[in-house]
Order: sequence, then C-alpha cells, then structure tokens
Amino acid sequence: MAEQQQQRRKKGNRAKEKDTEWQERVVQIRRVTKVVKGGKKLSFRAIVIVGNERGQVGVGVGKAADVIGAVKKGVADGRKNVIEVPLTKSYSVPHLVQGEGGGAKVLIRPAAPGTGVIAGGAVRTVLELAGVRNILAKQLGSSNPLNNARAAVDALTSLRTLSEVARERGISVEQLYAS
Repeated sequence: MAEQQQQRRKKGNRAKEKDTEWQERVVQIRRVTKVVKGGKKLSFRAIVIVGNERGQVGVGVGKAADVIGAVKKGVADGRKNVIEVPLTKSYSVPHLVQGEGGGAKVLIRPAAPGTGVIAGGAVRTVLELAGVRNILAKQLGSSNPLNNARAAVDALTSLRTLSEVARERGISVEQLYAS
C-alpha cells in the first residue's frame, strides 16, 4: 500500500516537472467591449506566448470576463498551436526568412554566436521562448503585437534545414554542398 502511494507521488511530481519546462509570457492584456442591448459588456483579451526554449513555441489568444481566465485560455490556445523550430548548433536559425501575419511583416536573419536576440516586442518574446539565442529580427509594417507574433511564427514555420532540402531534392547533403 505504501509503495503505491510513493509511486503516485512520483507520477505527480513528473507531471509537475513536465509542466514547468514550458514557459508562458503574457505579451498584452486589453480590455475590450461589446455593445449589447443593455449597454456595454466588458471582457479581457490576453495574448500569450508559450515555449520550452528547446525549439517549440506557440502563440495563443484568450478572451474572458476576467484577466486570469483570459490568460488561462490564451495558454491553452498557445499549447494547441505549438510549432517546431529547427535550430543550428549556435542556437540561431538556418537561413534568412520573412513571415507575414495580418498587416505585419517580420524579417528574421541568422547571427553569429554571441550576438544575442536583437528583436523588439512580441517577436523577441517568440524567439526567446523558441530557444533562439543569436538572431537579428526586424518588424516591418504593423506594430500590432498579435500580428507581429503571428508573423514571427509564420517565418519560423517556413524554415528548412539542409537535410530537409536534400531529402526533397532526392540527393545527399554532400551533393547539395557541391551544387
């Protein structure tokens, strides 16, 4: 009986450990109103970015009557929309890439080791939670945090590694270098 209780405790601890590896950062909380028959109905919108700093990141949006509920919904939405980011050995991206989200455009460029994350706003948060440590990024167009975060995720989804390109072309990585 005592062994079963210990095993349950261990399983509970493992579940907590799995949860703690994911980080959540709230980018923006806005008070929004909806005009209804009786007047205005207040609610909150939270933009949350979820990542494990090991190449996985997601952007979520939640709306609720209170801030805590909106953040919880945003975290749940972010975990549903997690993407995989290919990182190089220097914790950068394999190549230059551009992404779009709404009216926002984001340009992401690989950087040398020791550069750090040179980006602003929501794009910086997305890149940091994805595990990128050396990168240059520029927001173009809109300054809306949600659209910029979505543009950064769009750019990161379009990244390809050398092995993926070689596999698509049906040749080896060495042949890819030669061409």
